[in-house]
Amino acid sequence: QVQLVESGGGLVQAGGSLRLSCAASGRTFRPYAMGWVRQAPGKEREFLAAISWSGGSTYYADSVKGRFTISRDNAKNTVYLEMYSLKPEDTAVYYCAADFAASAEYDSWGQGTQVTVSS
Repeated sequence: QVQLVESGGGLVQAGGSLRLSCAASGRTFRPYAMGWVRQAPGKEREFLAAISWSGGSTYYADSVKGRFTISRDNAKNTVYLEMYSLKPEDTAVYYCAADFAASAEYDSWGQGTQVTVSS
């Protein structure tokens, strides 16, 4: 599978903003869609947002609509997640993932980047 590498996580104060990046390796990167998923300690993975690679259509979970924005730069094989008005409950490991088969399931995952929001 393609290698995905997330970056941009860190510690931020509540109400602050953070921009995550996910870069894909390989000469050719043509997924159907890219998405962001997070997992907090002791909790299940939570889908956040997705974007189609060709058309750029976006979809957001209700919990992050209006606060998170997903985007991509096809030339850089990179997907981004801009997060605003961060809350302590946003604290989690954030993963990017690629869907190559339009299967509603992700085929490749990054290693994750930690986002910690302090009160």
